[in-house]
Amino acid sequence: MTTRIDRNQLAARIAADIPEGAYVNLGIGAPTLVANALPEGQEIILHTENGMLGMGAKPAEGQIDPDLINAGKQPVTALPGAAYFHHADSFGMMRGGHLDVCVLGAFQVAQNGDLANWSTGAPDAIPAVGGAMDLAIGAKQVFVMTDLLTKQGASKLVETCAYPLTGVGCVTRVYTDHGVFDTSPDGFRVRELFGDNTIAEISELTGLSLKEA
Repeated sequence: MTTRIDRNQLAARIAADIPEGAYVNLGIGAPTLVANALPEGQEIILHTENGMLGMGAKPAEGQIDPDLINAGKQPVTALPGAAYFHHADSFGMMRGGHLDVCVLGAFQVAQNGDLANWSTGAPDAIPAVGGAMDLAIGAKQVFVMTDLLTKQGASKLVETCAYPLTGVGCVTRVYTDHGVFDTSPDGFRVRELFGDNTIAEISELTGLSLKEA
């Protein structure tokens, strides 16, 4: 049986790779956990596309300010020096290449870095791609946080995405519950595997020919 880590552990692993001084957007869902795992004493500036720079971690119980939310409508905190601005200015930051890192979820990531994270084509799927496409092509680095496999056991790391694309060739690195993978023109490269996982085991799970980074 392969080794898996939980989402809070994975969030901490991602946080460890974010350099001090970086401007970072955390996507809706699991990526928001990264805010709670950032190293103490380091200045990492979190951006949310609904118009805030300097977002902090999740507020303590009883300390929620209903006016402070992220793009997923979750309550957040504001660090000293935080700034608030118009939605259009926020998207200008995203599209203008001013974010160093964004962390997004995914349905599929192709080995060349293509990202599909907004629709599976199901009748009840989200009707529009939204801000994810702006983040995917605007951030200097795109990190994906996801489980390696779907609930049905299919790999989210694929040779070619079968779902509608969010961005083309945009993903830098994929962080999964089994290990960390870099995209490359000649296939996924294994940067780190958790526990006793081996490249051979993960290659069998994904159906891909994986190589060491």
